[in-house]
Amino acid sequence: MTVTIVGSQLGDEGKGGVVDLYGDAADVVARYQGGDNAGHTVVYDDETYKLSLVPSGAVRGKIGVLGNGCVVNPETLFDELDQLRERGLEPDVRVGERAHVILPYHRVLDGIEEDEKADLAAGTTKRGIGPTYEDKMGRRGIRIGDLLEPAVLRERLEYVVPQKRALAESVFGVTLEGDAERAFDVDHLFETYRDYGERLADEGMTVDCGTFLQERIDDGENVLLEGAQGTSIDIDHGIYPYVTSSNPTAGAAAVGTGLGPTVVGQGEVIGIVKAYLSRVGTGPLPTELGGVEGQTPEYDGHSGDDAEEELATYIRDEGGEYGTVTGRPRRVGWLDIPMLRHAARASGFTGLAVNHIDVLAGLEEVKVGHSYEFDGEEIFTVPPTTEKWGRCEATYRTFDGWPDVDWDAVADEGYEAIPENARTYLEYLADELDAPLYAIGVGPSREATVVLESPYDG
Repeated sequence: MTVTIVGSQLGDEGKGGVVDLYGDAADVVARYQGGDNAGHTVVYDDETYKLSLVPSGAVRGKIGVLGNGCVVNPETLFDELDQLRERGLEPDVRVGERAHVILPYHRVLDGIEEDEKADLAAGTTKRGIGPTYEDKMGRRGIRIGDLLEPAVLRERLEYVVPQKRALAESVFGVTLEGDAERAFDVDHLFETYRDYGERLADEGMTVDCGTFLQERIDDGENVLLEGAQGTSIDIDHGIYPYVTSSNPTAGAAAVGTGLGPTVVGQGEVIGIVKAYLSRVGTGPLPTELGGVEGQTPEYDGHSGDDAEEELATYIRDEGGEYGTVTGRPRRVGWLDIPMLRHAARASGFTGLAVNHIDVLAGLEEVKVGHSYEFDGEEIFTVPPTTEKWGRCEATYRTFDGWPDVDWDAVADEGYEAIPENARTYLEYLADELDAPLYAIGVGPSREATVVLESPYDG
């Protein structure tokens, strides 16, 4: 069977921890979209592993697969694999031959274009994700399978690189020097990426992703499908243009792996929820507390409310709200229920995993944005355009806070050991999203989790 893990907010919900939690019962963990912009942290045997491309399950000895919906930077892939091996692990990672390759010119162009966009910038990690997906849709991309065929690789590079050089030099007026010059050198790219292809072949890493996964399922194995980022930065369902370049929602689990939608639909879809809201990047955020300069629209370094700024700083520090990949501070806010209703509908959640309720412990009260006021009307889900979303004001519900307790003991004792007010908060969330609670994260490690249901028991 399949279990699909979906971020329900703006990324950074703790998906890697949930993949780690349910990974023991999985035989294969497959990522279905995104690239090395998707940082995730796994804590295993008191060791912390910060990964940006390798699927989370690889830390625990599961087969990891990068599906055809991913964009793959071979340099990052092999760097992460080598680092894991240096730490005593033996990760088994396969890469779909239909997955597209991030090349150096993609990263150069990503930085140039992000600077050019100014107020429309999406806050990208400048790792070439967007430009690679652009080439995929423009039918000028280079795929993992092409790296295995030197003649094909050479032909593809000779076609696309002059276009990219012209874009950088003639359209954006950039003078290419040093590493940037080499990023547009056909000979250099060919030699480098032919070598990557040889290593992929020598290590037996490439697969026909859909066939590989379906054969596993037919043999009775469990496949965990891992989404990156979150619903509200989905290219189709998010706050466009402040979005990623792929589809983190559950529909992409089929497209991005080659499994049929009926196969994915017969399994479980778990929505991952952070107990508050956070994000890196610009765009509207109706429940935001305080702000982050350079990210929060029209924010000049202070919101005018000292108590709100202090609360935002407290949550950010308690929750470690700094980007795994970039180190940038994240914007934080109260839980946004219209955002979550939108995510639950778009992916069809069959269960919820709620993380970081411990971060909110000790507050006198905890709020949620229950609905929006939009042009004088109360609405209960995210409007279809970002401009309309920016005109929404959150309508809040207030919950009594809960104490800071021994969360390790809570994890050992189970759901009833969670403070009563926190359970009230969690049950409200499950009712609003019409999905049962499967797991409650009360700390950074897998062991610091209250498990109510296993998706494999259904």
